[in-house]
Parts: sequence; C-alpha cells; structure tokens
Amino acid sequence: MDGIHDLGGMHGFGPVEREENEPPFHAPWEAAVVAMMRASRGGGVFNIDEFRHSIERMAPAEYLRSTYYERWLDGITRLLVEKGVVSTAELAARTESFLAPPATASSTVRPASAPAGGGSPADLSFFREPSTPPRFAVGEAVVTRHVHRTGHTRLPRYARGKRGEIAAHRGGHVFPDTNAHGRGEQPQHVYGVRFDARELWGEAAEPNAHVYLDLWESYLLPA
Repeated sequence: MDGIHDLGGMHGFGPVEREENEPPFHAPWEAAVVAMMRASRGGGVFNIDEFRHSIERMAPAEYLRSTYYERWLDGITRLLVEKGVVSTAELAARTESFLAPPATASSTVRPASAPAGGGSPADLSFFREPSTPPRFAVGEAVVTRHVHRTGHTRLPRYARGKRGEIAAHRGGHVFPDTNAHGRGEQPQHVYGVRFDARELWGEAAEPNAHVYLDLWESYLLPA
C-alpha cells in the first residue's frame, strides 16, 4: 500500500544515522516486544505478512515519531485486538494497573488462546511450490508493474514501472499480498532483479551502482 512506511528513495528525511556499537535492545521492554511477536506468530495468532501490514496501518504522524520497537508493539496490539485475543477494555485496565501504586497493582492476566485461521509453527518457512513453472529466465529483461495497491505489497514505491534484469531465481514463496489479508498463501516464483541505480533515482544516483530486489512474479512484465 502507499503509506508513510514506504520511505525508500524519498527525500527530506535526512541521512540514516548509524549508532556505533549499537546494542540489540536499548531497554528491557524492547526484548519483551520481540518475545510477544514470536510467541503470537509461532502460536498461530497471525502470520508475518499480517504483522507487517498491521504496522503499515499506523497513523503517519505516529509512525514517524515512533521507534522501531514501538512500531512493533503498535502492530502486535492491533492484531491481538482484531484476532480477539485481548480487548481494548482489557488493555486499558492493564495499563491502569501498571500506573497504579505497587501495593494496589493487579497481576491478573487472562490466558490467551490463538483463534483458528492464523498461522502455525509450520509456516515459519516461506518456501512453497508454485503450481506453474517460472515465467522468466536469468538474464531476461523485465519491467515492474506500475500499481498502487490498497493493501499490503512487497513491491517498493520507488521500484514501480522500472526496467531491470533477472539476476536469479529464488524459488517459490508465499505471496505476501494475499497472505496478509486472509486470502491464502497463493505461492509464486520469486526473482532477484537487478536495477541500475539511475533507473530508480535518475541522475542523482551514483554511476555504475546497482540495486538488487527480490520480487514476486506477478510484480513483473516482460520488458
């Protein structure tokens, strides 16, 4: 979908600031968020594509002022409510419990059960066998579709309608655009596609630079 999360190639956000010797987590709660995500996904509450799409649905201003794991927490919370694992009223009550003085804080937590139809530990691998042979061969010229989906997609905005070349065939994988919305895995072939940087970003890009993107077959057309 076209949203604030799709920042690749956009101007005005400044350089990417790299923290020297950055730790895996900056606070204990961040590790807890990772545990929540893995437990929920591994328990079949949601799949990885639903999780990514839940983050994409954050309000733009909230997304920009949130940290990486704050976005994770927002997405997990949204999905747990939508899947019926927890209610907004329970979340509000639990928040109040943590804000209360220690002597009066409640430690009661309702056991959660995963609803049917989410994911399962078996789907933690994304390799699947498509029902059709590969449409493209290594070395073949392709052009990406110029589409603006309303739902989840792994085709970046900066790479739409661009000419590239098939550099590798990655095998069959779950198709995120359907898997994120409960329409099944619908596996497709995935290709490593090589783009000239100036094809993507014009003369502002460095010469003789290339970008490789792994793209699903339905994103591509013969050039």
